[in-house]
Amino acid sequence: MLISSLQQVLEDPTLSQAVRIGLNLVGMSALVFGLYYRRYRDKELVTAAALFNIFIFAVLTILSSVNFSVAAGFGLFAILALFTLRSEPLSKTEMTYFFGSVAIAVITSVHGTTVPFAVMAVGFVLAGAFVIDHPRILQSVSGAKVTLDKINTDLLADPVSMRAELSDRLGVAVLSYQVLQLDYITEMARLNVYYRTR
Repeated sequence: MLISSLQQVLEDPTLSQAVRIGLNLVGMSALVFGLYYRRYRDKELVTAAALFNIFIFAVLTILSSVNFSVAAGFGLFAILALFTLRSEPLSKTEMTYFFGSVAIAVITSVHGTTVPFAVMAVGFVLAGAFVIDHPRILQSVSGAKVTLDKINTDLLADPVSMRAELSDRLGVAVLSYQVLQLDYITEMARLNVYYRTR
């Protein structure tokens, strides 16, 4: 009885599309809000990834309902993703979660796949993100964005001294850092800092 009613839902185009929309929202929310935001607390990237997921899902749903090749759809997806990612430097983790959000939109919107297959693929994406980026697996190193109120060119030219200075300021053992932005007008520097707690 339950299987036959489920099969009826999946055969009805409107209900099947509603299931795909729900699957996309659940998958995207689990990835972006449930995993990324709880671990990194980056509101800006969460907002961008969530909205980009919804926009991509809407565009690809329309394109997949007309005569539009899969290759052209993936080409559009790649162009839009690169356009958005080039607007501001992102860390590798941010870029990966952003791409995961877009991937969920593509997986759930393409009508050439069945809903159970889409569920399995989204589950695979979420399980991979949960396990690979779990704090217990990579617990030895943490990361944070830091804004410095002064640009010290001597420290920037000497990575060892810069790590020592950051370690003293933050009270942690800084392993490495990445300069994201230097603003000589306001004398500010934005860094990604990777560290271990002492």
